[in-house]
Formats: sequence, structure tokens, C-alpha cells
Amino acid sequence: MRIDIITVLPELLKSPFEASILKRAIEKGLVEVHFHNLRDYSTGNYKQVDDYQFGGGAGMVLMVEPIDRCITGLKEEREYDEIIYMTPDGSTLNQAVSNEISLKKNIIILCGHYKGVDQRVRDMFITREISIGDYVLSGGELAAAVFCDAVIRLLPGVLNDETSALTDTFQDNLLAPPVYTRPSNYKGTTVPEVLLSGDFPKIEKWREEKALERTEKLRPDLLN
Repeated sequence: MRIDIITVLPELLKSPFEASILKRAIEKGLVEVHFHNLRDYSTGNYKQVDDYQFGGGAGMVLMVEPIDRCITGLKEEREYDEIIYMTPDGSTLNQAVSNEISLKKNIIILCGHYKGVDQRVRDMFITREISIGDYVLSGGELAAAVFCDAVIRLLPGVLNDETSALTDTFQDNLLAPPVYTRPSNYKGTTVPEVLLSGDFPKIEKWREEKALERTEKLRPDLLN
């Protein structure tokens, strides 16, 4: 997979990709992540990428021209499956969306900033708009990092145990069951006996029951 991220703050985005699972995925050659500073596509002396909105009102708007130059230049080099705009008014990111995007080959992510982007960018280029929640950030960079983490960890070979992602919360519209590790007895609090039994059919049945129980209690909306 190749991910091209367009941003006015590439330095804000880079650190998550220099550690942990994301770094390992890049080093293994399982994903390429490229950052494109939108100011590099501005032709003005001051590298301007934003301007006041027509009609008045508070907040600056990212201009269509530099975004057009960047996206058009990238599309001349390869075909893209999706051009995604990170925006609070997009469709909420969930596990199903992450699963779907993880199957793509090439994607572009545009990070919004200030008051957003000129609507013509959304009309001309964007194929999907994604939000990570009903709140507003200073820009789309942190949202893009969250989105990339959710997608990249699903790529084959990224996790040491590929079955781990299949049992994550939300994969089957259920919350994950409780998990335990050593010691089996800590200050009088013990691990459920079934998990120590070695009887894997019983263990699996217990996990399914606990997953359903937790979901009914904490997120009943997922069962609807």
C-alpha cells in the first residue's frame, strides 16, 4: 500500500510513523507513507495556501490552486483508489471502513486546516470524507495519523500474529472480552478458571459469552 498525505504541517504528522507498529510496517516494505507540504505547491512569494472566505466570516480557507497542483501531480504518476479528506463533517471512521481501506493499493489523504478547504476541492477531487469523531481539531493531521494507524495495522504481515486483528473490538460488532496474563492470582484476585483449563472450545465459548455480555452492557447500539 502507498499513502500520500497532503498537509500544511508535515512535521506534526511524521513522529507517529517513526515508532512502533507503523515504523515496522514501513521498514518491512508493507506500506509507503509520503508527506507532501502544501506550501511547496504554492506559486506566491509567501507560499500562501489559505485566504479569506468569500461572503465574510471568521476563519481562513485552504485555497483550491495548490491542492489542485499537488493532487494532479500525484495522479500523473499513478492511479489512486481513494482521495480522502479528513474533516469533522465526514462519515465517522469505524472498523468496517478501516477494513475496506486496508484492501486498497494507493490512497491520498488531504488534511483539512483552518476553516477547511475550498468546496471546489471536495467537488473535483475527493472520493471519500472521513471524520474520527464529532469534535473539531486544529487540523486534519492528527486525525490522519489515527486513520493511518487503524488501516496499516490490518495489512498482512504488520502484526506479529495476524489473527490478533481478527479478534479486535468492533471486528464482529462486539466489544472484545476481558483478557488476563500472569500472575494467575494477584492479591487474591484470580483469573477465571476456564482460561487456565486448556479446554479451548470452552475458552472460546466463554470469550463469546463475555464479549456479548460486555457489548450489551456498554455498547448495546452495536447489537442493533
